[in-house]
Amino acid sequence: MTTDKTAMDAAAIRMGVRGRAAGRGGRDRTGGFTLVELLVVLVILSLVMGLVGPRVLSYLSSSRERAARLQLQAFSSALDLYYLDMGRYPTTSEGLQSLVKAPPGQDKWSGPYVQQGQIPMDPWGFPYEYRTPGRTKAYAITSLGSDGRRGGENDAADIVSD
Repeated sequence: MTTDKTAMDAAAIRMGVRGRAAGRGGRDRTGGFTLVELLVVLVILSLVMGLVGPRVLSYLSSSRERAARLQLQAFSSALDLYYLDMGRYPTTSEGLQSLVKAPPGQDKWSGPYVQQGQIPMDPWGFPYEYRTPGRTKAYAITSLGSDGRRGGENDAADIVSD
């Protein structure tokens, strides 16, 4: 009986069906993915990315806008503390740096007024602009958006504190 089984195994190996007998899903050892199978997978992946990609990118841009608005609020709070200590807001030439380092000749300054120890860049990597007076408040802080220039639309639009 063992010789019959050995003969059957040898015949199966010669016929290339050993992989099927071993439970390898119908493929032999030389098998791989066919071009059609690869193309089907690529089409499915591109459809998924076409649907998911724009949604993920919109979340990314809206989160940057929210982060910029939160930083503007934090600067406003720090500027109010500066005002309480100094009796005035920083001048345009002193800028937001006066929240970190005392302007020359100011002995009432009791900062730094921001926790980072430096003024952070906006979420797109550009510096915030500070000017006094603002249009509706005593000051205005501006993030120029993703393009780093005045004006713009969508995520390139300016974000202004006043």
